[in-house]
This record gives sequence, structure tokens and C-alpha cells, in this order.
Amino acid sequence: MQERLGERSDEALAVEARRGSEAAFQLLVERYERPVYGLLLRIVRRPETAEDLAQETFLKAFRALGRFDPERKFSSWLFKIAHNAALDALRRDGHEPLSLDAPVGDSEEAPELPADPKAENPFARAAGRDLGRALEAALRGLRPQYREILLLRFVEELSYEEIAEVLGTPLGTVKIHLFRARRDLARALAGLGWDPEELGGGGREGRNKERPPA
Repeated sequence: MQERLGERSDEALAVEARRGSEAAFQLLVERYERPVYGLLLRIVRRPETAEDLAQETFLKAFRALGRFDPERKFSSWLFKIAHNAALDALRRDGHEPLSLDAPVGDSEEAPELPADPKAENPFARAAGRDLGRALEAALRGLRPQYREILLLRFVEELSYEEIAEVLGTPLGTVKIHLFRARRDLARALAGLGWDPEELGGGGREGRNKERPPA
């Protein structure tokens, strides 16, 4: 039974869990505990808080299974629960999060962005230890919601429509804030001595730029 369950889609497992299958829900937890924790950790920046929020996320998901629509993508539904938990935690700590549904400038339109989540992926070249550390440092300097939107797009590889569902914002707003998040990440990496253009170069790792002598 366990093996057969393991071959099922997330949505099918959610339906089984809704019918009372603890094994099905446990498989969903095993599939998503690391992505959910990783997302929460990069938003709130505290491991203990992220662990508590991850447990809270799965508990809320379990209790809300009766409202889950199997026509929707389970991962988007689960990440939305985690997103809301993280925002509540930031507010409790007195850090009012950036509202991604805030109005943008009159002259600012949603940019055309690549349809392929792997295209120009700022995380794709981060296999090297030095670059990985630089990327984490750059992410820490971003607004929490910018970190989240980058992770949802380039690590979890959600579509723009799925990200809009997770964040509860219009599609055009998602595109604008993703554009801004990538811009700020590129600036942060440049400030750490990395060339953002080389990071997305075809098939070769970006190299740390030599800083000019003082």
C-alpha cells in the first residue's frame, strides 16, 4: 500500500489524506518538509521560528484538507499556507512586510519575462561554494517578500500564475516584483564582487571579479 501511495501525485495523495489516510498525508509531509522549511527559513531568517512555522503549516494544511480542490496544484496550496504563516510571524515581530499588491507607478508595466523557469535563473550557477555563500549573503539583504518570490520562481519553479495564487496578488504585480527582486539580487551580488551577467552565462560558472586595488 505504501509503495502504491508513493507513486501517486500530490493531488491524489491529498484526496486520500482527506478521506482519512494518515500514510498519504505523511508522504506529502516527506515530500514537502524540506521545501517548506527552506522557504520559511529564508523569509524569517531564524531556524527555530522556521521549524515552528513549518509544523504550523502542515497542521493547518491537514485541518484544511476538506477545502482542498484536487483540480488545483497541491504545492501552490501548501506554499500559500506557509506564506501566510510567515507573514503573520513577521508582523508579530514588528516587521510589517512589504505589500506586493501595493500599487505600482503609473508608468510601470509588467515586464516581459522568460516563460522557462530555468531561463536566466540566478540560482542555477550556484553550485560553487564561494558563489553559494555570496548568493545566500545577497538574499539576506533583500526584502523578505523578494526572497520569497525568487525562491518560488527559481527554486520551486512555480509558474507566474501559481506564484500569484500563493501570494494572493495580480499576475502583473507578480511580474513587476519578480523583476525588481532579480534586479536587487543582481545589485547585491555585484556589490559582493560577482558579475551577474557571468552567473547566467552559457555553461560556465560565474567568476568572482577582482576588486580594483585600494
